Amino acid sequence: MSVEDVGRRLRDLRIERGLSLSELARRAGIGKGSLSEIEGGGRNPTVETLYALCGPLEVPMTSLIGESPGAVSVAQGGMRSILLSVRTPPTLTVEVFRLEFPTGAGHISPGHRPGTREHLTVVAGVLRVGPTGREREVGAGDSHTWSSDGSHRYTAIDGPAEAVLVITTPR
Repeated sequence: MSVEDVGRRLRDLRIERGLSLSELARRAGIGKGSLSEIEGGGRNPTVETLYALCGPLEVPMTSLIGESPGAVSVAQGGMRSILLSVRTPPTLTVEVFRLEFPTGAGHISPGHRPGTREHLTVVAGVLRVGPTGREREVGAGDSHTWSSDGSHRYTAIDGPAEAVLVITTPR
């Protein structure tokens, strides 16, 4: 994913939805100048910023980063997400990511559009995941599923961790 590609996709989606730069920035809770820099390809957005933009645009993450497997995003808390697959049957979008957490890494994600669900399977290590305030510990080989239309978090506990995340978003 190039910074320019993300910016172009973002600008196209904003215009398609009839939103001004100021209005999208307000709805996403980010600065208008930052949004302008991202759209112009001059700023590399974090995962947090991308998710903040996905909500008001009502699109899954791959609408911004592209659907090419291997696209990598890094969150402010150190979590890396690598896109493995995207499928778009008629009624939903299914995104599959590999998540990598260095020791102590964490990520708080804003809510996604209503009806979005996440299913996480831990491959290595231990994660605390789920809706904010209701997280649960999940160890290697175990899974957890939740509605992600509200704020939710991922935190590596006692060392590095790796997981596979499937996100289903209604279309």
